[in-house]
Amino acid sequence: MAKLKKAARTKTASRKPAAKSAEAASHNLISTAQQIWAAGIGALARAQGEGTDMFDALVKKGMSLEAQTRKLANGKVDVVRASVEDRVENVREKATDTWDRMEKVFEDRVQRALTRLGVPTREDLAGLNKRVEALTAELRKQNGKAPAAKKAAVPVKKAAKKAVKKAGVAKKAGKAVLPKAPTPRAPKA
Repeated sequence: MAKLKKAARTKTASRKPAAKSAEAASHNLISTAQQIWAAGIGALARAQGEGTDMFDALVKKGMSLEAQTRKLANGKVDVVRASVEDRVENVREKATDTWDRMEKVFEDRVQRALTRLGVPTREDLAGLNKRVEALTAELRKQNGKAPAAKKAAVPVKKAAKKAVKKAGVAKKAGKAVLPKAPTPRAPKA
């Protein structure tokens, strides 16, 4: 039993230094936590005090950077705008030239097709009109009568329209028919 009491004393004696070390560690941990808490509150107080000044300084720096960026961007925009306008003008000129060439080709092809179909040109009709007028004047001289000039021009227009209609009918039929020149008629007395 004496051995048992001695073993119990040893266990208790060994527990005392462990309890003291646990208390010391706990006290040390609490002390460290309080220091961390105090440092956090100090940082918050400092940030609140200097935060306004720092915020104002950051706003000023941001405004100056924005002004520099806008100035640089506006310069670049003007250069790009001028470049785009030049390119658009070049494209517009090329498109106009191309359109003019296409119109000319189209007009030439239509003229050739009309010629193949035997449709008289404006010049042909003007020549026929002059010829009719000359023949009408000759008839007036021979008959001694002078009919109204408007009546002489009307049959020429009708004859020209008939020639165009005949060409259209011939085109539908697939035949090429040349229009006949109108025969001059003596004005009725």
